[in-house]
Amino acid sequence: MKQSVQIYCKNNNIYRDFPIGSTLLEIYKGFKLDFKHQVVSAKVNNRIEGLRYKVYNNKDVEFLDVRDSSAMRTYVRSLCFVLYKAARELFPSSKLYVEHPVSKGYFCNLEIGREITLEDIDLLKKRMQEIIDADIPYYRKECRTKDAMKLFAEEGMTDKVRLLETSGSIYTYYYELGGTIDYYYGNLLPSSGFINVFDIMKYYDGILLRIPNKNNPEEVDELIKQEKMLDVFKEHIQWHEIMGVRTVGDMNLACKRGHATDLINVAEALQEKKISQIADDIYNRGSNGKRIKLILISGPSSSGKTTFSKRLTIQLMTNGLKPVSISLDNYFVEREDTPKDENGDYDYESLYALDLKLFEEQLQALLRGEEVKLPTFNFSTGKKEYNGNTLKLNQNSVLILEGIHALNPELTAHIPRENKYMVYVSALTTIAIDDHNWIPTTDNRLIRRIIRDHNYRDYSAEETIGRWQSVRSGEDKWIFPFQENADVMFNSALLFELAVLRQYAEPILMCVPRNDPAYSEAYRLLKFLKFFHPIQDKEIPPTSLLREFLGGSSFDY
Repeated sequence: MKQSVQIYCKNNNIYRDFPIGSTLLEIYKGFKLDFKHQVVSAKVNNRIEGLRYKVYNNKDVEFLDVRDSSAMRTYVRSLCFVLYKAARELFPSSKLYVEHPVSKGYFCNLEIGREITLEDIDLLKKRMQEIIDADIPYYRKECRTKDAMKLFAEEGMTDKVRLLETSGSIYTYYYELGGTIDYYYGNLLPSSGFINVFDIMKYYDGILLRIPNKNNPEEVDELIKQEKMLDVFKEHIQWHEIMGVRTVGDMNLACKRGHATDLINVAEALQEKKISQIADDIYNRGSNGKRIKLILISGPSSSGKTTFSKRLTIQLMTNGLKPVSISLDNYFVEREDTPKDENGDYDYESLYALDLKLFEEQLQALLRGEEVKLPTFNFSTGKKEYNGNTLKLNQNSVLILEGIHALNPELTAHIPRENKYMVYVSALTTIAIDDHNWIPTTDNRLIRRIIRDHNYRDYSAEETIGRWQSVRSGEDKWIFPFQENADVMFNSALLFELAVLRQYAEPILMCVPRNDPAYSEAYRLLKFLKFFHPIQDKEIPPTSLLREFLGGSSFDY
């Protein structure tokens, strides 16, 4: 009878035998690995598992510290459970909502029947630290779904009851921490004692749960005020309340009752109303003597910036304005003059990959009412060409500039602020899985990009996932620092979209080979997409932002 398993550790390229049924934590200790930062999870045959996972067959294992994005999610989920347990003990009838990531942390709404005070925050933090110091184990318990629903119903956690009710699963699992139960769709730490860095603070009308810095996890991440971002999230939650859905379980039940079309129509109408309000604001500012001459639109990858720009153009035309667009892509410097990144490769994401001098000269000339000869960048030769394209703005013209650097002050430094209107577009949030489980804002965009890259660029999911970290690094450097400069933020995410994207994304993600490094991310995305009851896209209008990724748009791209 087999008594041991062979583990190949990818961190040190060493094989070693361990007793069958050993946990990943025991295996980690057995390899005596010297990690500078806290190890919190591992990839087992390219699938993320918690350190309590038991091994019964030969495996490849790669241990991950808290700097890894999936490991950080494990850490944050476990921290949220500690917050929930502390809140339940201090305020037994309270309701905790972990609503969205903001200001380098997570905004939480704790309903206790009155306004949260600084004294309440101090009590919560003290109790959380006591739970952490007690080093209480997190236990994962499997049971029949009906039994789990009964447990959650007894705890008043109707959000989880609805989620499990619509999951279609016969068996499920939940977690227990010192007698407190909760549900999380990913792995947790072995015990509360693994949490060594956190903070909580009063943040506007709620709580900000602060987490470790991803580059220096021994310190809490810096606090960055994001008031506009917070307002967008609050507006989105209000929209959900208008439609009577707060969580995935709510939406699934609404769809099963035949209300999918209503959800689509209302969500699309709310977005169109927002775009119309932005156009009205631009026009009204102009009528007050501070003419808006330049509209700058920025946002990260797969945010739907292009479709937003086209829909904004239509709304501006209804106000009697004549929008004209120019592309920053035509202002690249000659290829040999392109700056290089730390690996010695051309850094096309850099602001300085643009011919800022030429762009500034032509922009100033256009705004003075002069005619300019526009360049066209030839990506094959790596040079600008002049093919006879000219542009001149008339009295009612407004120039629209869309690009990742549009909100960077350096790009339009010499244009008076009162002549500029800045819009930040991103798929900020769709819908919460339940009251304690959120969908990371980047996941929405990644799924959109996987579908678009597959349909229109002939890229596989593993290629898109493989490039995603580089894309995210560019966003961190060139986009996110300037998002609060915007006059308005537009949330391009749609309440129902992941239910629609599911049917497109699943076949693509399922093709990622198990031995590919992208498999763990593909598996994670597939796992949470299964929460969504599929919605067909036939009811989605041709002007929808989703059409930019799915096809069938009435706009040319």
